[in-house]
Amino acid sequence: MIRFLIKGILRDKNRSVLPVAVISIGVFLTVLFSAWFKGILGDMVDVNANFSTGHVKVMSRAYADNIEQMPNDLALLEVSQLIDSLSAEFPTLEWVERIHFGGLLDVPGPDGETRAQGMATGQAIDFFGPGTREPERMNIPSSIVRGSLPDEPGEALVSNDFAERFGIKVGDPITLFGATMYGGMAFTNFTVAGTVRFGMRALDRGAILIDITDAQAALDMADAAGEVLGFFKDGKYHREEALQVKTAFNARYEGDADEFAPTMIRLNDQKGLDEYLTMMDYVAGAMTFIFILAMSIVLWNTGLLGGLRRYNEFGIRLAMGEEKGHIYRSLIIESVVFGIIGSVIGTIFGLAAAWYLQEY
Repeated sequence: MIRFLIKGILRDKNRSVLPVAVISIGVFLTVLFSAWFKGILGDMVDVNANFSTGHVKVMSRAYADNIEQMPNDLALLEVSQLIDSLSAEFPTLEWVERIHFGGLLDVPGPDGETRAQGMATGQAIDFFGPGTREPERMNIPSSIVRGSLPDEPGEALVSNDFAERFGIKVGDPITLFGATMYGGMAFTNFTVAGTVRFGMRALDRGAILIDITDAQAALDMADAAGEVLGFFKDGKYHREEALQVKTAFNARYEGDADEFAPTMIRLNDQKGLDEYLTMMDYVAGAMTFIFILAMSIVLWNTGLLGGLRRYNEFGIRLAMGEEKGHIYRSLIIESVVFGIIGSVIGTIFGLAAAWYLQEY
């Protein structure tokens, strides 16, 4: 009977085109909307993780209590030993050092005197380590406006807006005035290797990016770092696995009362992201449900109109002795076939459109 119904669907376009088209369009829009919404959510998670939170973050307890200030005087010590331990215990994650700092950038003139000064927010990452993925993780190569990535120690990237405001060119010297880990004054000269624009106002207003070893030397932070970030090697954030890693790590230091003992938090635990991600999941589910409900009402009306158009057909079939139950069963099977065909077509086109949005 199914084979007979499929032949009827293919041959009688009047009763198959409209429901298949409606289902295909509905599934297409549902798949595309769901993928688009999850893509936005995923991008938000990736941006926060790559620039600030990591998938998990290790810092001292005192630093965690004042995390909004990012105080380097409360940084972790013996970081290389800590990273070796983390890599051995949690091999599914890649561990990197980060240092956040603030200071005053001094731009000298031709005579060596100060030509311009401006406040800057700095971040130190691993530019030169073997196999480092930090520049790509922060999307730095594609964000460069002028110049290039630092090629050697002593070079820095500054935000393009900052450079234009103070007339800084690639190759110009700049001086960073800041504070060391122990509260002393720090004065370090850098050469501008390039300028960057991330599209985020907080960074584009006045940012400087330097290598982690340069920051450790400038800020008197030998083998120290404000934060150690962990990233899952597949690039995706796994909430439950991150929770297991956090629980296992913190259990090791549960009995240590030292305020400088390391502690770990997840991405969810930072910047109110847990509540935000949960809310976004609920919103995505609710929007998808509403859309499917609306599509169901449209299909219901389409079915009613189709039934009215086929009123004569049902009368003839009953007059020829066909049982009501058989007619009902054939209509149900026919609807299932319509649904399968429309769902396959809509899913294919929806995934194709989602792929296009992702790539382009």
